[in-house]
Amino acid sequence: MKRIIVLGAGGMAREVKAIIREINRVAPTWEFAGYVVTDLSALGPYDSRDEIVGDYGWLHTNASCVDAVAVGIGSPITRLKVSKQIRDVLPNVEFPALIHPTAHVDFDSAQFAEGTLVCSGVIGTVNIVLESFALCNFGCTLGHEARIGEGSVVNPGANISGGVRIGRGVLIGTGAQILQYRSIGDNSTVGAGAVVTHDVPPGVTVVGIPAKRKLTTFNN
Repeated sequence: MKRIIVLGAGGMAREVKAIIREINRVAPTWEFAGYVVTDLSALGPYDSRDEIVGDYGWLHTNASCVDAVAVGIGSPITRLKVSKQIRDVLPNVEFPALIHPTAHVDFDSAQFAEGTLVCSGVIGTVNIVLESFALCNFGCTLGHEARIGEGSVVNPGANISGGVRIGRGVLIGTGAQILQYRSIGDNSTVGAGAVVTHDVPPGVTVVGIPAKRKLTTFNN
């Protein structure tokens, strides 16, 4: 069994640990070696302190004890940032694609790049593509030919219709609906429950039904 570290110690990290545990029920593959965080002094009230083994310094010192790393963080920007940082510390470490056994996907046609996470109850049809470090949270659906960009996060219950293209570093909110053959530009955010009926340009936030660009307001 390979020794795997989960980067992060909050709720998403615990979900990743659960995925590892369920994978092992089917076929023993991973030995969970603990959580690693970027800054021990910045731990919050929802972090799993008892199983934190250290920070990046610990990784550097114990490189020979780590076979793989999974990013247990739900922010697209942070997922991309820390994956690069870990690669700098452990240039040869494995970032496995972790797929919960209850996910229903056409594995014959699906493509999962390094570091991708597929949580419980995800449904994916044919020819779906998850680029590196993409995350599909529990209960979301992915239609035919859907493509989830590098580091992008699809939150619980969101529906990505067929032919949708999601760019790099995108956040799709809980319960959002992206209609077929629409595209979401890099670094954009789709609000929870939004219904996207038109393409979304890069770097914007859209909310509502139908989804419209959120305008920033300033108080005097």
